[in-house]
Amino acid sequence: MGLHTLGEALNGALAGALAYPPAPRRKAKSGAPHPTGARVLRDSVEAGTFEEVFFVPPAKGETDRMLRAARRGLDAGRQLRREARQGLRELTAAERVLTTLTAASVRVFEEILTLARLNRGRVFPSYDHLAQATSLGRATVARALGILEAIGFLVRQRRFKRIEAQGPGPRYEQTSNAYRPMLPKGLQAYLPRWMRPAPLPDDEIQRRVDQDEDMEHMRAQLSCREWAQATADGPLGKVLAKLGAALDRALEHQERESQIHPQPLHDSHKKNSMMSWPSRPTPTA
Repeated sequence: MGLHTLGEALNGALAGALAYPPAPRRKAKSGAPHPTGARVLRDSVEAGTFEEVFFVPPAKGETDRMLRAARRGLDAGRQLRREARQGLRELTAAERVLTTLTAASVRVFEEILTLARLNRGRVFPSYDHLAQATSLGRATVARALGILEAIGFLVRQRRFKRIEAQGPGPRYEQTSNAYRPMLPKGLQAYLPRWMRPAPLPDDEIQRRVDQDEDMEHMRAQLSCREWAQATADGPLGKVLAKLGAALDRALEHQERESQIHPQPLHDSHKKNSMMSWPSRPTPTA
């Protein structure tokens, strides 16, 4: 119970520390936007606070494999649209999403893969950079990114940054998004056998299962304070550690109270227990 409560507290504290909620758009009496209103989109995270765990350097040849898979997915989407128009099959939800893949989307994905290969996975281009690199319009780039994210080729994270401005308090503005290219699992069915990832051996699957079970067992043995220290560090970790220590003391106090004052048994339970005892044998002379 304590771990569950602390987990909820950790999630709320981490979300509040990393994400900056968009400020309400206030308007002056004249109807113009309020000068102090911050233009930060929903679900944005401050730049510089998460990139180390978000970006993943691609393995050798991985970007080329993902680009070939995207081109195969483009051909598969065209074939699915053709069969659906001819009434040969009824598309599933995943197939309908795949049919939205366009040549412009694959071109944008190719540029993102190039940046991932050159920058060891650190990809955060602006819309203008992608439009210039691909010779596409800015609106086309924005639409292509939405298609790639819906299919599963991209994980996109909005970001904001602090800026210098007049007046009290910090100021924020939106900055370029962070991107991580991926290979959608739903696309593997449309790839030839030589392009599909090799299945894991049975011993490797069992090893990962055992590792997950050991990790869960270890986490279950941690106190609330130890759980907080293992989850976050820095000033936030110190605050959460104090919260976990307080929860530990509350749980220990509750356990001692339950041992000192055990819950009395109901009369009906006592009666049933006494009736279930074996009768004492009558002594014989």
